[in-house]
Amino acid sequence: MRRGRRLAVDVGDARIGVASCDPDGVLATPVETVPGRDVPAAHRRLRQIVEEYEPIEVVVGLPRSLSGREGPAATKCRAFAREMAKGIAPVPVRLVDERMTTVTATQGLRASGVKAKKGRSVIDQAAAVIILQNALESERVSGNPPGEGVEVVI
Repeated sequence: MRRGRRLAVDVGDARIGVASCDPDGVLATPVETVPGRDVPAAHRRLRQIVEEYEPIEVVVGLPRSLSGREGPAATKCRAFAREMAKGIAPVPVRLVDERMTTVTATQGLRASGVKAKKGRSVIDQAAAVIILQNALESERVSGNPPGEGVEVVI
């Protein structure tokens, strides 16, 4: 397991959830929800968060269908990750499977008493936490960085 803090990003049309972990990769915690409608502003804020947290990498959740296929949301997410990778280089960006993370986050928050409308921004952060926990577990088990790297094209 590589030592170093990581960030996770759950990209949505309206909101982008961000989570971080400790340098030992043990505990993932929510950071903030970035408004997602203004994409250039979202990228600026994410660059600021990367500068502040100094992660060894950023993992971005890649939405796939239950069958593993990629649709329009995955295409948008890949484009977002490529743009992010350009903006935060040399920090690497990796895409990791995020199937069911928002559903899991919503169920967990609902079980703890958070109302759906009130919890929307928190749900995105919770989904980012789950993405990061899954990525950390994947690396712990395999010994390899999670998911697939995003190539920086300038």
